[in-house]
This record gives sequence, structure tokens and C-alpha cells, in this order.
Amino acid sequence: MSVEHPFAKYVRVLGKGKNGSRSLTLDEARESMEMILNNKVEPEQLGAFLMLLRLKEETPDELAGFASAARSHSPPPEDLKVDIDWSTYAGKKRQLPWFLLAAFVLSENGFRIFMHGAKGHTEGRVYTEDALKLFNLSAANSWQDVSLQLDKCNFSYMPIEGISPVLARIINLRNILGLRSPVHTLCRLLNPLMANLTVDGVFHPPYAPIHQKTSQMLGTTNSITIRGDGGEAECKPDSDTEIHWIEQGELSLSTWPRLVKRRLVKPDHLVLTHLKAVWEGKDHDDYGEGAVISTLAAILKVLEAESLESYESIVKRAKSMWQNRNKHRF
Repeated sequence: MSVEHPFAKYVRVLGKGKNGSRSLTLDEARESMEMILNNKVEPEQLGAFLMLLRLKEETPDELAGFASAARSHSPPPEDLKVDIDWSTYAGKKRQLPWFLLAAFVLSENGFRIFMHGAKGHTEGRVYTEDALKLFNLSAANSWQDVSLQLDKCNFSYMPIEGISPVLARIINLRNILGLRSPVHTLCRLLNPLMANLTVDGVFHPPYAPIHQKTSQMLGTTNSITIRGDGGEAECKPDSDTEIHWIEQGELSLSTWPRLVKRRLVKPDHLVLTHLKAVWEGKDHDDYGEGAVISTLAAILKVLEAESLESYESIVKRAKSMWQNRNKHRF
């Protein structure tokens, strides 16, 4: 009689029928992810595991356990510190990645930003890593690269391959499985450098409170989960935006008001060079600049909570920072 594979019990927990299955405990989630990260799982098991999780939707306990395992598996240098962890895994298909300009403005104002993400998993989308090339910025290939980039310009982007090659490989299974797996959610919540503030985006509404509760379980002091454009952390300037907050450990939900009352026309197609032209002041874009200011303001609500009390004062501060950006920086 053959011996059961050690990972089989985790698949069984998730797939034992309508009445027999359940979610993983935090410990089970951590243990199962440790096996995955150490390549101790058969391909058939991995596919079944991921899709069973996807079918029922992940719980905060499961995601916190997965994230804890991933952090322990590939720990960064302990002395590498940042102010903001910003995840960007969805890609954009209707609008350009305007949130990137908001991150640049924050970095100019002294905030150290670590951005991480993935690209190429879904056809027809513009990814952050592709946009960086316009600004003469390159993706970091190691934690040493991250450190050097942060010291130089307060901004660094690392693809998920640099954080965890195994998680990167699983993300790229999207076209094989036909669905995104829970790893897309997991990677958004990694916060490998333990930043005081995390910024992430969701597309499907049920995932926002899951992100929020998981971040709290992982010890995040402040976080912003934006139901943003295309699933990225970017507020829409022409519609109210739902945001789940953690501020000094306290959870809340609010609707971030739109900047403009009328709907703005989306472009027929995306031209990446327009992004840099708007930064340089050579082009103007009502939607894009509104998205930058609104996203920037939402983040400033947390970063400068003591000095900015009203929505109007926060937006005024965001507009000033945008208008005073260094247009010749890149």
C-alpha cells in the first residue's frame, strides 16, 4: 500500500465535500505554504489546492498564514527600512497607471517607497514595470539594488521574482489554470520590509475587508485598501471610491469623495508616453491628474493625519505637492 503524500491532508481539508470541507487554520496555512515554497508539493496537488481556495475564497487566517511563511522563507536584510509598501499586481487596461506618479510625488517629499508587483500574467494590460522604463528607472534584481535605489531617490520597484521565485511561478499559472489564484492576493499583502503603511488595491468588493483584516493580523499599523481602477491602488477622480483603512491599528471603512462631478471620457487606447508627458507638464489629462491628486490625498490622510484634519485641507495639500513636483526629475 502506498503512503499518502504529506501535502494531501491540506487538499483534503479544503475539498472533502459540501459538509466535510473547511478553511485552513492559520497554522495549517503556514505549514502548507512552507511546503509549497520548499517545492515539496506535486503539481497536481498545487493546482487542486489553489483552485479549491479560489472557489471558496481565502480567509484572513489563511492569508496571514501564507504571508508568514513567505516572509520567513525569503527574509530581506533587517536594516532595510521603508515608509510605504505599495503593491501593484493587477495591471491597467482602461487607464494608465497614474498611481505611479502619486508614488513619485511622495518620494520627492521624503517618503521611502517600496513597490512590488508582477507583469504579463493577463493579456492586454499595462504593467508598472513597463511604465518605469519611461522614467529611466529599472526594476531591482536584489535587495542590494533596492537599498541603493531607495538611498538615491526614495523609490524602488522589485518584481515578485526577486522576493519569491516560487510565488512568481504560481502567479504565471494564471493562463494554465484559467483563473487567478490566491497567490495574487497573498503577494499584495506581503509587506516584506514591514513598512508602517501599506497601500494595495482590489477589484472585487468582498476582497477589501479580507485584505484589511489580514493586514491587521500581520501587525500592520496603517494600511489603505482601495477599490481602485482595474484593481490597482488608484482612486477614481470622477466617482466615489470605497476605501478600507487601518489607522494606528483601528479598522474603518469610508467612501473617498470624487474630485469632479462629471464622468470623464476614458481614452480609446493607452499611450504610455503620455504618462511621462503629463509628469513633465507637456500634456494635460483631467482624469490622470485627478487620479494622482485623489490617490495622493487618500495616502496623506494617514501620513499627515495630525496636521490635515478636513478632506478639503488634505486635497489642497495633495494639489500643492503635485503642482510643485520636479518636472525635470526624469
